[in-house]
Amino acid sequence: MENIEALEKRLWSSADNLRANSPYASNEYFLPVMGLIFLRHAYSRYLAVKDGIETNLPKRDGKTRPLTREDFSRKGAIFLRPKAKFEYLVNLPDSENRAQAIINAMESIEEDYETLRGMPPKSEYQELDDDVLGQLLRTFDDPALKTASGDIFGRIYEYFLTQFADQKAHDNGEFFTPMSLVQMIVNVIEPDHGKVLDPACGSGGMFVQSAHFIERMHEIPQERVTFYGQEKNPTTIRLAKMNLAVHGLEGNIRKGITYYEDHHEMLGKADFVMANPPFNVDEVDAGKVKNDPRLPFGLPGVNKKKAVSNGNYLWISYFYSYLNEQGRSGFVMSSQASSAGRDEAKVRRKIVETGHVDVMIAIRSNFFYTRAVPCELWFFDKNKPEDKRGKVLMLDARNVYRQVTRKIYDFSPEQMQNLTSIVWLYRGQSERFLNLVAEYMDTAVREAGETFKPLEGFKKGIETLLNVMEPFLSALSKDDAHGETLAELKESQEVFGKDMGAFQDAVTPANAAWTSAGRDNEGLRRFSEVIAPIAGKSRELGGQADQIYRLALRLIELCEKELNARDNDFWAKKEINQSKRALDERRKTCVEQLRQVRYFYRQARWLQERFPEAELRDVEGLVKLVGIDEIEKNDWSLTPGRYVGVAPEEVDEDFDFEETMRAIHAELNELNAEAAELAERIARNFEELGI
Repeated sequence: MENIEALEKRLWSSADNLRANSPYASNEYFLPVMGLIFLRHAYSRYLAVKDGIETNLPKRDGKTRPLTREDFSRKGAIFLRPKAKFEYLVNLPDSENRAQAIINAMESIEEDYETLRGMPPKSEYQELDDDVLGQLLRTFDDPALKTASGDIFGRIYEYFLTQFADQKAHDNGEFFTPMSLVQMIVNVIEPDHGKVLDPACGSGGMFVQSAHFIERMHEIPQERVTFYGQEKNPTTIRLAKMNLAVHGLEGNIRKGITYYEDHHEMLGKADFVMANPPFNVDEVDAGKVKNDPRLPFGLPGVNKKKAVSNGNYLWISYFYSYLNEQGRSGFVMSSQASSAGRDEAKVRRKIVETGHVDVMIAIRSNFFYTRAVPCELWFFDKNKPEDKRGKVLMLDARNVYRQVTRKIYDFSPEQMQNLTSIVWLYRGQSERFLNLVAEYMDTAVREAGETFKPLEGFKKGIETLLNVMEPFLSALSKDDAHGETLAELKESQEVFGKDMGAFQDAVTPANAAWTSAGRDNEGLRRFSEVIAPIAGKSRELGGQADQIYRLALRLIELCEKELNARDNDFWAKKEINQSKRALDERRKTCVEQLRQVRYFYRQARWLQERFPEAELRDVEGLVKLVGIDEIEKNDWSLTPGRYVGVAPEEVDEDFDFEETMRAIHAELNELNAEAAELAERIARNFEELGI
């Protein structure tokens, strides 16, 4: 969906107005808002699968049986009765009691989903003005969402969780784990069966992404896994159960402080453990936990207050001890833990000596929405092949990231796949690695074929603009101020047309070559040589389109400022402005389509250059397979950067100066907006103080 970022911000801005129109403080109003998003997200998923379910419903005596909850659960959605459908709520007349209608909707869902009873917000809506509720309902019924495809509301849901976390509206954001990190954990441990445990489950994101992983296998999550969670905050538990329900899932989530309580009694029973525990907790009562069977490696350091000095290794021990003999675990941990000294180092040594430490991935700072600290992803595998028992895959991903905002980074889908493919090679799954390379090549070829229409569109766009300007231009002398720019524009236009034709002529045989190319490593390497010139030419054509557009703008500027075009009857200002805007849109479409060709080709080359034989090897600054003897020599450190070395500096062939300047300009606008908001807040505080 286009402009999803703008839509997210618009929805957030509208919902955030609730703070000024309700009795709730900023740390209270998030639950009523999330409740409405829950209803809208539930309705979106309901509609997405409803027609397909109805088509396949069995009939008896000419009658189709009614829809059931189970029909929707099998499709990863939630069953809704008429009064729980968002469409019904948003169309309520002003004479109706909206708060009661929302409560009725929540209660009808609770009737069908026993695990949700008492979880959705209800009484909270009675504190809200009816007009405010109407506005909120209309906010989440945005027209842009009605025709959206894909899991758009899943992203909106995630965005709102992010924003609330960013405002520290809920326990300093500890409940929310960035999606990139959750998906990376899922990709590595592949939770596809049995018992899945998250003893610090927060809003349930680990479970939802595990379910999506199983769905991509064309399997039904409820038939493959059972989710178990523990969480200390009752409000977060409500959010987690709503998050699961909206995806047609259920989980056994219990309230408890994991340091002292183990409600699921999962010691040695879990097939998969995944979590993002709180970092560096230092107030855990050592006396209460010293005999805990979940601490097979003993306590880390105890301070003078008889409290565990740092709770990180309590969590690490829990995650290890919960696993059964074939289990895998993946979790987020403070980067301090992998090289911590003294008693923590002793515990770490014992863990490494088990041979079950599988993969360590270093993540740069600013992946979290509320914390700027770097972190690491730890992975255990109690069923490692014998030849891997004495080794750990060290993967330093700190140089792999995408900047989302000035403050936040994440992995692009392709970056995440590339990192995952390194784990595949480590596990000897070269075929999966080659399939990914082939997928990138296939996408690059397909994207190249789809450039024809936007290229032609841009070409016609510049012709249209010049035709509209022609009555004025034809009356001028070539020696006038515009002459040189016009000549350069027409020359660039001619070159672009020729290069465009040559590019299109090259794409067709490349497509044929791809059809017959081998999908083994040698075949893919050979084809990369075929498509390389096309990828390079796509970059050149994008640059040419940008240059032509700049020349067109320069020509218009010269005519208006130096040749008094606005005072001339032949200057069709309205039509010229319309043509200019249309040309800019066509340029953006054209350049972006050309960029896709280069982008996916480069993803394939990123993998091929680092692993030319489609086998794992050490790559400076990125990855190294390390033996326990080497880890011992490094004080039992599990910090990837200590082993992989420093990556050589890469030259970004696709560096775009104008795009960079636009990003800087956007960042400046963001800073200015923050400064204005801060100034307004300060002024308001002074006013309240009577100063």
